[in-house]
Formats: sequence, structure tokens, C-alpha cells
Amino acid sequence: MTDRALVVVRAGALTTVQDRGRPGHAHLGVPRSGALDAPAAALVNRLTGNPPEAAVLETTLTGCALRPRSAVTVAVGGAPCRVTVDGRPAAWGAPVRVPAGAVLDVGPAVRGVRAYVAVSGGIAVDPVLGSRSTDLLSGLGPAPLADGAVLPLGPETVPYARVDVAPQPCPPDELVLRVVLGPRDDWFTPRALGVLTTRAYRVSAASNRIGLRTEGPALERARPGELPSEGMVLGAVQVPPDGRPVVFLNDHPTTGGYPVIGVVRAADLAAAAQAVPGTSVRFVAVRRR
Repeated sequence: MTDRALVVVRAGALTTVQDRGRPGHAHLGVPRSGALDAPAAALVNRLTGNPPEAAVLETTLTGCALRPRSAVTVAVGGAPCRVTVDGRPAAWGAPVRVPAGAVLDVGPAVRGVRAYVAVSGGIAVDPVLGSRSTDLLSGLGPAPLADGAVLPLGPETVPYARVDVAPQPCPPDELVLRVVLGPRDDWFTPRALGVLTTRAYRVSAASNRIGLRTEGPALERARPGELPSEGMVLGAVQVPPDGRPVVFLNDHPTTGGYPVIGVVRAADLAAAAQAVPGTSVRFVAVRRR
């Protein structure tokens, strides 16, 4: 019987298993989780012949290295990076056949933050609440990768895509986030609302899968005190006591007591996943659809 598994040779700074997440469990206090750059994860799955719900690996800045125990097709996308197989250059953004025992090395991101690695058959760790995603906030799902770990793979299904390279969006030089103001914008002064939508912020190095933290001008409150905890949604722009906005990403808490000044359009969050620390951030107010 073929040994369908990957051995982790180099785990990298933070590499996790991710799929489309586990939405619908916020009432249990469980975030949705899932790949931060969902379009990139969907593309590498398509390139390897996987269904869109198959689990992939999400690397952070430094990549990872893997040794399959049987021949597999892989595709690397998201943040551009150098890809090699046993030290020989291989394609990024295209399907690559990796022989059994060879080492696939996904190098550090040249631009952006997170690369996605799909393997034919998908990462077949046990699902939790219907998803194989690692949730860094609640601890659900598989642990982040460690050197020497072995990841099971599902069976290969359909042939991989026959393409030379698939175009992908470039990580942003400036991150533009369309935001619908509310529900707690009345907790801030009119001047603060003007600052949010006219002044530039920067991505903080403290950003993670829970939230994109910003550096820049503080937003002035119109009223003191704190709210009772209330539900939080993906893309919520929460303002903690220091006044710097935090954009909630996939592993965000499901409740919070700091006021939410607005909510970022879901379509803009994939770019947020690839914005390196120091990237300029601009919030643009838009109307509800």
C-alpha cells in the first residue's frame, strides 16, 4: 500500500494546516479560522486537482520544507517565494511533481507574508467541527507544524491542472480597506471618523492570524467607559484603549468589549493577509450594499 504522508523537514516560523474554516460556531465561542488568503488557497488546490475544501499548508514569512513518502503533485502560491525540489529550482504558481523521498523546499517570502502549499489528495488530518484548520486562538485543530511531524495525505483524485503558471495578485504596496462605518462609530468624535478615513496607518509587526494591528494616529473617543461584550464578525475594526484600529481576521475572538468603528469588506481581507509590517494602510468609507 502506498504511504500517503508528508514528513516535515523544516517547519518554518509558523506553518499551519488550513482549509475553508469552520463558520457557524460563533455561538460556541469558536472562530471561523481557515486560510487568511482564501483565493490563494483555492488556486493551489485547483492546480493540484484537489477539491476547493481540501486542506493546505499556510506558511508565514520563512516557508517550510517537506519530504513526501510517495510521489505527489504540489503547487505553491500566495506570497511569491523560491521553490526547489532536492535543491533544483521548481515552478511557483504551477503544479510540480515531487518524487517520493525528495525534499520540497518553500523558501522565504520575497514579497507578502503567507505562502500556500497544496499537495495532491489534501492534508488529511482529523477534522474538528467539520474543519481541518488550525485555530490559534481556541487551540482547535492540529498544532502548528514542528520539525519531524508526519502529516497524512488523502488519495489523489483527478489529474492536476495542465498550466505553465497561474496569474496571482501581487502583495500590496498600499493596503486599501473599504470599511462600512458602525455599529459603534457613535462612540468616536467626528474628528476621529475623519482621521480614520483620511490619514495613513501602517501594518504593525504585532499583527497575526487573529488581527491586523495598525500603527498611526489614535482615534479619539466621544464617550468614556467600555461596552458589555458583544458579538464580533470577520473584518470588524475594533479600537482598543490605545486608539489604534485592529482589523479582525479569521482567528478573531467571537465577542469583545471594545467599540467597533466599522467593518471591512470581506473581499479586501485577502490582501490584508499579505501586507508586511510597515505597509501603508488606508481606510475608505463605503456605504452598506
